[in-house]
Amino acid sequence: MNVTDAVAARRSVRGFLETPVEADVLKRIVTKAARAATGGNLQPWHIDLVTGESLARLKAMMMAKLLSGETEEHAYAIYPPSLTAPYRDRRFAVGEAMYAEIGIPREDKAARRLWFARNFQFFGAPAALFCTVDRQMGSPQWADLGMYLQNVMLLAVEAGLATCAQECWAVYPETITGFLGTPPERMLFCGMSIGYEDESEPANRLRTARAPEGEWLTVRS
Repeated sequence: MNVTDAVAARRSVRGFLETPVEADVLKRIVTKAARAATGGNLQPWHIDLVTGESLARLKAMMMAKLLSGETEEHAYAIYPPSLTAPYRDRRFAVGEAMYAEIGIPREDKAARRLWFARNFQFFGAPAALFCTVDRQMGSPQWADLGMYLQNVMLLAVEAGLATCAQECWAVYPETITGFLGTPPERMLFCGMSIGYEDESEPANRLRTARAPEGEWLTVRS
């Protein structure tokens, strides 16, 4: 598979098979991904892979927290609080498109909350990773995290796997860093579901649109 094909194939998958992913495959992916570009070669990412009994324990822990209504202070604002167009419109559109695929209307708030809760079960994925970063790092280093994670997702495609990057885990930072034993100088950035796609899952029919290049591309010569 070439890079162009991997970029085109990568997408957020929200339904996985129970088929385990071999530990060697996961380790190879996250290790290869570390060739990502990084300013000053800081390599600011720290990755925790979670599978097997550990993942099952985390899923059970999160289910209990959601059922009890327990909340935590967010690690950071996932979206700007006053998001303007066109960004706000794009976010709204992808949400509506996903719920249309799974047949949950806008007015059924309870069903939408139940669906969103599947994030915290990794959509059934048998493997996950968490990315944490030293608190002294700034915006440039957070961009480095994105480049690393993109490498992970593309290498997963090459290996026949699917992924879903999940910033939603930032709403439970105390739980996750406590579970992982993350030292206090590091903060949680995101999680990621990893596994084999369940092609029968309706949500996986979603193919998100991309803005036409005229909206974001300027060429000067």
